[in-house]
Amino acid sequence: MRTLNDYFITSAIPDVSTASSTFVCVPDGGRIIKIITHNKATTTGTAAISFEIGGVAVTGGGISHTASGSAGRVATAEPTALNRVEEDGTIECITNGGSSTASKLEITFIIRR
Repeated sequence: MRTLNDYFITSAIPDVSTASSTFVCVPDGGRIIKIITHNKATTTGTAAISFEIGGVAVTGGGISHTASGSAGRVATAEPTALNRVEEDGTIECITNGGSSTASKLEITFIIRR
């Protein structure tokens, strides 16, 4: 159950199989309490997905995007530290491109004020 202190922001990595990073803007400060990802297409191999705030990795926020049943697969992470975001800041979403076959990865961040 969510509290009124939780809010959601979304982002996407256009192609999880190509090493890259994207940024999502943060409208209000708080802590990332959960990260939910959803892959659009079947891929092969494993891509490591990580998240950074101000160039520092979010502890416990890493997700392995694995090929097994990857189309429509939901993966989650619950960060444990270095997960504080500030108003007007950004979260960087990074893929190492370790999988193959182009696929969009949708991301939802749950942030608690």
